[in-house]
Amino acid sequence: MTQNNNNFIMLPKVDFCFKELMYNPTVRKGFIGALLDVDPETIRDTTLLPTILPGDNPDDKTGILDVRVQLADGTQTDMEMQVAYFEHWDKRILFYLCRMYTEQLKKGNSYENLKKCLHVSILDFNHFPDDRTCYRTISLRDNRTFEPYSDLLEIKILELKKLPKKSGTEQDTVLDWMRFFSGKTREEMAAVASKNKYIGEAYNTLVELSSDEKKRLEYEAREKALRDYNSQISSAYQRGEKDGLEIGEKRGLEQAKMVFRLHMQGKTNEEIAAIRQIPIEKVNEILE
Repeated sequence: MTQNNNNFIMLPKVDFCFKELMYNPTVRKGFIGALLDVDPETIRDTTLLPTILPGDNPDDKTGILDVRVQLADGTQTDMEMQVAYFEHWDKRILFYLCRMYTEQLKKGNSYENLKKCLHVSILDFNHFPDDRTCYRTISLRDNRTFEPYSDLLEIKILELKKLPKKSGTEQDTVLDWMRFFSGKTREEMAAVASKNKYIGEAYNTLVELSSDEKKRLEYEAREKALRDYNSQISSAYQRGEKDGLEIGEKRGLEQAKMVFRLHMQGKTNEEIAAIRQIPIEKVNEILE
């Protein structure tokens, strides 16, 4: 439970809180302006769109986004705050991005009507563990010449755990937003908010949210769910390591980890056996 005192403030990186902040049009405009590297005042409109991405057929998987915004020029932005580690995050965001892109085109429409779709991942885990780059843009380019092929699909990845303590790069405004999202106290967030009026608006909105009893209960419920999930994942890893060591093989350790990870994602024992291509008896043995 969070402490019941006047100094309490919600953490922006909890997805519930992030979505509440993005409901504020001024906050949206400021954050999107930073991501697009434009003056937020030049952004005329940021309309919230439905976050459900249904498929064309009943058997198609439904996508559920955190925040989906459309700009005046038709550009769509999907913003996802992810605190807990997600095994196939790269495939998930490609699914969301492509679904957004193809959903624009209705029967009889021309391809020229397709507008840019941008996905933004704000991650509280290291998605690219081999470098210290905390903010990157991924787009379609020619592998030989590196010339851009199209700007209609773009991905931005913000890794909060890699955030440097001091700024000093050309993306200072984005880094300031990342520092705000990473803040743990009022003092930390207020210090960043004092540098940028849009982050200041986000901070003021956060203070108001934190004093709303109903919103606070929703926030605490989501925070507890995230803690429980992380605890279950940690326990699963520990059990996987123990089983792997008892087997005495490194391969057994990795196998056990993957089995537990799939189990925590809700896969049945039969599905896990098929995915990992191991006997169902082995899956049962690991999970027992």
